[in-house]
Amino acid sequence: MFDFFEKGGLMLLPIVLCSIVALGIIVERFWSLKRNKILPPDLVPQVWKLSREEKLDAMAIRRLKVGSPLGAILAAGLSNSRFGREIMKESIEEVGRQVAHDLERYLTALGTISAITPLLGLLGTVVGMIKVFSAIMSQGVGDPSVLAGGISEALITTAAGLAVAIPSLMFHRYFEGRVDDLVLNMEEESLKLIEMIHGEREDSSL
Repeated sequence: MFDFFEKGGLMLLPIVLCSIVALGIIVERFWSLKRNKILPPDLVPQVWKLSREEKLDAMAIRRLKVGSPLGAILAAGLSNSRFGREIMKESIEEVGRQVAHDLERYLTALGTISAITPLLGLLGTVVGMIKVFSAIMSQGVGDPSVLAGGISEALITTAAGLAVAIPSLMFHRYFEGRVDDLVLNMEEESLKLIEMIHGEREDSSL
């Protein structure tokens, strides 16, 4: 392993650091974007039941707010439901934008890693080829071992850069799609609550 890093040259170090950061982001996002964690099952019917039983007091709304991202959105709407449908909807949309932003946390960094690691690999390739041509100019092409170091550095850094960039890009696109799906589902659940609170819907299953 040490020999691999030695052959890869200095440009391999930032690529390895990028791979560690990317892995950390991927693991963290898998943990944070669990569907049941973002969208607890049957939360809207539970809230509607509390509302009908007149148990939806300030303490219950506070618990709802800290319980999940969907709960935070619903709590914002419930806190302003007495001001009418439009104000309730605006409150939900405002908190929803903040929740969507939180769900996208670290995805920009992951996308940046997927973009820069091939460039780091390319830079390592250029550095390796410069060493090759410098060796040719100073010692000629008679001894292949003189050229091997620069060629190895060029190939290793290119391969390492692509090896980090490809899965980073794949997971970046995957998490973006997952966030979009979660946001859409939260919007649907919020609309159900608005309709139920203002008498336009009797049950969330309808």
